[in-house]
Amino acid sequence: MHTIAIFARKFSPEHRLSLQTIFELIELEGGKVLIYENLYKNIAKHFKITNLAGTFSTPEELNSNANFIISLGGDGTLLECVSYVKNSGIPVLGINMGRLGFLSSVDVSEIQSAINAIFNKKFSVSQRTLLRIKSISGIQTPEPSFAMNDITVSKRDTNSMIVIHAWINDIHVNSYWADGLIVATPTGSTAYSLSCSGPILTPDSRNFILNPIAPHNLSVRPIVFPDNSKIKLEINGRSKYFHLTLDSRTISVKTGSTIEIEKESFQISIVSLPRDNFFQVIRDKLQWGSDKRN
Repeated sequence: MHTIAIFARKFSPEHRLSLQTIFELIELEGGKVLIYENLYKNIAKHFKITNLAGTFSTPEELNSNANFIISLGGDGTLLECVSYVKNSGIPVLGINMGRLGFLSSVDVSEIQSAINAIFNKKFSVSQRTLLRIKSISGIQTPEPSFAMNDITVSKRDTNSMIVIHAWINDIHVNSYWADGLIVATPTGSTAYSLSCSGPILTPDSRNFILNPIAPHNLSVRPIVFPDNSKIKLEINGRSKYFHLTLDSRTISVKTGSTIEIEKESFQISIVSLPRDNFFQVIRDKLQWGSDKRN
C-alpha cells in the first residue's frame, strides 16, 4: 500500500477543492496520506481525512513512513520540501499552486492524472544534482548543507559591492567585483542564474555554473564547468558581513571567510508526468514561440 506524504507551507481557502480532491483520489486508490505537521494543524478542522497515516515534522519521520511525496505550491515550496526528503530517494511530485513553476510543473487541472500516474507507475523520474557546502572558515556548515538550485554569496549592505575571489580545482578563475556570485546547478539554471543572464542547462547536464551578479567589469560572463570540480570562494569587502544563501535559506557570514563547495553525494528524484519533458516545460513557462503573428 502506498503512503503519500503531502507537503505545503500553508493552507489557502482557494485551494480547498484541490486538496480535497487529492485526499479522495489517494483513498480511492487504496493509499494513505502522511501530512506535514504544520499543514495538518491548519487543515484539520476543514477536512475529514479517513486515510490519515499520521503527520511528519522531521526528515526521519518522513523517510520512515512515506514512499512518495507531493509538494503543493510553487518552486520555493518544493525546494523546502526537498530539505525534508534529503538522501532518502523518495520521489517528489510538484503540483503548481504558485506562479511560474519550473520544478512544480504539474498544473492543478492535472491532479487526477497525476495521482493515477503515481499509483499506476506511469511517470518518469529526473535525477537532480545538488551542491553542498563542504566548509566555511570559522563556523559550522549550515544544516542542511545542500542546495538544489544554487549557492549564492551576495552583499548584505546596499552601499558597496564585494570582491569574490574564485578558484575551481585550486586554479584561480577570477576576482569578481560585483553584488554577488551564483554557483548554480542545472536545475538552478532556470532560477536566479537565469535572471542574471546565465545559460539554461538540461537537468542531466553534468555541469555547474559560476555567474556574477551585477559585475563591475562588463566583460565578465558566466562560466560552465564540470560538476566534479571543487569550488573555493573567498569574500572581501568593506562590510563586516555578507549573505550566504542555499536556495531560499540565508545566513550571515563574516567578510574574509573562505567557502568550499562541491557536488553532493546524493541526488533528488523529481517526478514528471508522461506528457512532460524539459523542453516542453521551458517552452510553456518562458512562452517561447508565443507571438501574435503565430
